[in-house]
Amino acid sequence: MERRACVLILFVLLFAGCSSQPNPPAATITPTQPPVQNKSVNSLPKEQPTPTTPVAVKKTTDEGSIKLPEVDPLEVEGDINIAGSSTVFPLLKTIYDRFIEEGYGNSINIESVSSTAGLKLFCQEGKADIANSTRRINNEEVKACAAKGRTPIEFRVGTDALVVAVNKENDFLTNVTLKELAAIFTAEKWSDVNPKWPNERIKRFVRDPESVSFNFFVERVFNNDIKPLLNSLNTKFSRSDGDLIDGVIGNKYAISFFSYAYYPENAQELKVISIEGIAPNTESAKNGKYPLNRPLFLYSDANIISKKPQVAAFINFYLSHVNEEIVNVGYFPPSQKELDEAKVKLLKAMGLERLVMQTNKS
Repeated sequence: MERRACVLILFVLLFAGCSSQPNPPAATITPTQPPVQNKSVNSLPKEQPTPTTPVAVKKTTDEGSIKLPEVDPLEVEGDINIAGSSTVFPLLKTIYDRFIEEGYGNSINIESVSSTAGLKLFCQEGKADIANSTRRINNEEVKACAAKGRTPIEFRVGTDALVVAVNKENDFLTNVTLKELAAIFTAEKWSDVNPKWPNERIKRFVRDPESVSFNFFVERVFNNDIKPLLNSLNTKFSRSDGDLIDGVIGNKYAISFFSYAYYPENAQELKVISIEGIAPNTESAKNGKYPLNRPLFLYSDANIISKKPQVAAFINFYLSHVNEEIVNVGYFPPSQKELDEAKVKLLKAMGLERLVMQTNKS
């Protein structure tokens, strides 16, 4: 009996001792893979690494074309300032949007003004890293750039065409000579130009005299004499291409000229006229035969490209993808020669002449 009591007491003491121990720690699960970290724009390197792979010849239908080092917009850091032609703006905006969509997380400040105003901001004021233009930079602007320690580098990025457009209901005008075009933009009535045409007043909608479009038209049609067009009666001048288009759509006997880029979306209500028997299209832009073709340019500077990797990256991205985007915007692509020349200029400005030499050897 005593033995059973002792066993019972010992069991109780042992149970009490076990129940007084602390609870064991919870198990720690060690992941088999490290956690995924989201990339932050601010955590990216401040400079792009210098490309180490040579520029290769693209094995496409464009034999001998140059391929620039690949740019990942996610790895580009630093702001960019661009100013210039409102005509080039739709193309610039498309490239900008793609740059953003593919990861660029900083700021691109774009001032859509005019070619002249953009080159002033680039050269005279030194505020723009890139200027876009529908004309070549002139000697005075080059001198202004030099005073700021800048040497402009020209990149041809495409071709625009000024189209001459009439109302869709216009059934008498399909083609004009340059001489007839000058008369149409100065005569009072259509019949004054051609007696077979209606005895109706010509309603003209024209860009403002400060615009490159106006001055380009005057150069090609009026041999640089501004007075006939400036003094023509029944002519409404406007700073907006949209106003020109609306004016022609609203008047059967109206006529205007503006960038081809604005035509496709209004093709149902407008009719484009051939000049000297040549219509504005990809072929006539490529061979340069359409009388109102005009180039599209970017301008920058080797020091800017060297000191601001983000500027070099954006121009690189622009030249690498422009032919994928330009037709959808409403412009015509640069020739392969023009595009290759632009790429070579960029490589040299980036200090990568060796890649150009390697490409030529291959």
